[in-house]
Amino acid sequence: MEARRSPIRPRRFFPARIQHVTLPQDRRILVVSDVHGNLPYLRGLLEKARFAPDDVLILAGDLLEKGPQSLDTLRCVTALAKTHTVYAVSGNCDWWVPLMYEVGTIEDNLWYINNKPYCLARQMCAEQGIPVTPEMDYIAMRDTLARCYPDEFAFLRAMPEVIDTSHYTFVHGGLPEGPPDTWDAWACMKYDHFMTTPRRFDKWVIVGHWPVMLYHESIVDANPVFDAEKKIISIDGGCVLKDDGQLNALVIPRDGSEDFSVISYDPFPTATVRDAQEAGARSYYIRWGDARVRVLARGVEFSRVRHLRTGYEMDVLTKYLYGDGDECTINDSTDYVLPLQPGDVVSVVEETRRGYLVKHKGVSGWYFGRLRR
Repeated sequence: MEARRSPIRPRRFFPARIQHVTLPQDRRILVVSDVHGNLPYLRGLLEKARFAPDDVLILAGDLLEKGPQSLDTLRCVTALAKTHTVYAVSGNCDWWVPLMYEVGTIEDNLWYINNKPYCLARQMCAEQGIPVTPEMDYIAMRDTLARCYPDEFAFLRAMPEVIDTSHYTFVHGGLPEGPPDTWDAWACMKYDHFMTTPRRFDKWVIVGHWPVMLYHESIVDANPVFDAEKKIISIDGGCVLKDDGQLNALVIPRDGSEDFSVISYDPFPTATVRDAQEAGARSYYIRWGDARVRVLARGVEFSRVRHLRTGYEMDVLTKYLYGDGDECTINDSTDYVLPLQPGDVVSVVEETRRGYLVKHKGVSGWYFGRLRR
């Protein structure tokens, strides 16, 4: 356990940088957010989408951090931007240059680098043979990294917090209230549960940041959420953050179109359902931020728990429990029973003696029948 929560955040107002972009006409637009240093997912998604030089790629923030390949992912995107049309907005996990040079403190940045094994600066240090210690010369390290990674630093430095076009606005977290010249950059990048805002917008606002499954209470649904009345689309499929997460691409066939579609990628093995199964009558989703449970009976593979806030009881995988006590935190868990028909293709997330935790069309749940591999 870490001794303190991550302090990486600015301690003063930093005006949001807004880039006004005219999108190319009659070209497909792919919008992807929250890659979080998972290069295989990004490559898998772009391959599945058949991303080509005629397409436009918009990265809606949090390209980096949390996953094991932040540096390689940044290199990949930096190279891609030289041969393809790529736009990127900064997420709170991408904001390294302002934090290193303008609004972050040396103490906070040193703590982060020392306590986050997958952070970009730590991966750069490892590649350059720079030992990471609490007593390291931060200024010397920072300047060395800037010299060794000029293209990567330039790419990060150029990322605005908002990209505004004629028909769409792309921002990682959400749009603060008030006129744009009063928007704080951090508030644009880290705007939790933006889709619950009562505001309505004149053009589509496309965001990431908040994993879409957190908008659901009884099921785990990793598909983008559309609110046509507010004109908000949230696309973070929980890549890296959720064990059964996926990387989503919102597909806009051409500038100005509202004929949206979605392409998603995850690497789980697939299988075909052999037996019909009806949906369960009642279910719940215990998720990040509300994951305290009391263990009623601990078993080798499954344990019975009671969710502390709601009192809801369910069986969960024992390996998802964090701690050996009667009360502990649990990994995201659901007891939802998926409705399935013979011939349905599912992704297998977990295989147990009781059945399978699977995904079908982006929704996770349990299947207790037979599968054909």
